[in-house]
Amino acid sequence: MELQNPARERVYSIDVLRGIVMIVMALDHVRDFFHAGALSSDPLNPETTHTALYLTRWVTHFCAPVFVFLSGMSVYLMNGRKTKGGISKFLLTRGLWLIFVELAIVSLGLSFNPLYNIFFLQVIWAIGISFVILSLFVYLPWWAVLAIGAAITLSHNILDFYEAQPGFQPSPWWALLHRPGAALPLFPGHIALVLYPFLPWVGVMFLGYGCGRVFAGDVSPAIRRSVLLTAGLGMVGLFFFLRALNAYGDPLRWDAWPHISQTVFSFFNVQKYPPSLLYTCITIGPGLLALAALEHARNRFTAVCKVYGSVPFFYYVLHFYLIHGLTVVAFFISGYGTDQIADPNSPFLFRPIDFGYPLPVVYAIWIFVVAVLYQPCKRFAEYKRSHRQWWLSYV
Repeated sequence: MELQNPARERVYSIDVLRGIVMIVMALDHVRDFFHAGALSSDPLNPETTHTALYLTRWVTHFCAPVFVFLSGMSVYLMNGRKTKGGISKFLLTRGLWLIFVELAIVSLGLSFNPLYNIFFLQVIWAIGISFVILSLFVYLPWWAVLAIGAAITLSHNILDFYEAQPGFQPSPWWALLHRPGAALPLFPGHIALVLYPFLPWVGVMFLGYGCGRVFAGDVSPAIRRSVLLTAGLGMVGLFFFLRALNAYGDPLRWDAWPHISQTVFSFFNVQKYPPSLLYTCITIGPGLLALAALEHARNRFTAVCKVYGSVPFFYYVLHFYLIHGLTVVAFFISGYGTDQIADPNSPFLFRPIDFGYPLPVVYAIWIFVVAVLYQPCKRFAEYKRSHRQWWLSYV
């Protein structure tokens, strides 16, 4: 979630990488709405998946952690343009605004249910609450925030052992903190579905804030590249080391399967909800390597990606409504009737559990969605560059 205002020169590589993950993110959401079996089977299950489906899901693992990590970087880059008090105030108000957006705008785009029977606490909620918490910590030196982020990321999987105890029942606060999938009752007929417990995401946000130091003006490109490469390779190396031990860093243990491809699937099937240490390493690590590679990359591809990465909040909200709108069209074209709009097994209206198309159709719709959003994103990015209204920092 970008924080810069039009007055600041943007960091090209950050915008490009953010744009890449935004484009890939749309693939996962198109798959959720349009792929047959998306709501009834796990695309990462070695027993039932196939290579194309597995990779389609697995590649989208990069999106949320890199998105949150770059959000932290964007906060650090506000230093020098705002006072610590100004940054703290902005993070608090922006964080509360994002939580409201998740509940009121994004949840509606996901469900198309004007009664709001389900509120979805996803990545925008996670960024919002992380901003609120970071607003208290921006007064610390960057290295202290980085250390706290590293400590959270490295240690939160200790809680897995406690959660694995027989009879463990998470309280609502625990569910918000670390346990995904809880349906928290709000008032009769309305629940909040916790998909992104916030503790590990706070760690990722803090890591991003601390790593933002390498983009400060007094850091040379050579040193920045060296730090990014070293940190990226270190995280990837830590992933393979801990994953091979199969003892800590992820509650999902891998197993040997009859076919080598299934064993590989099992090995790389790490937990996103919440993001485990190994999940964070194998996503943020390559993300750091990508930042190093993209700093001097200038071509048509990076220029297109930069458009989406310059206005991620705008893109994020629009793409849900576009995808779900297309789902409504496909729903009626496929012969479903009004009596099937609401399926008790599906949290989304106009998306019955048995609805869906083969994977090639999903890719075609994904390309269409990304292409349709290009011009709106480009025009809004140009508007942000040429205007100074205060509210632009919130969208």
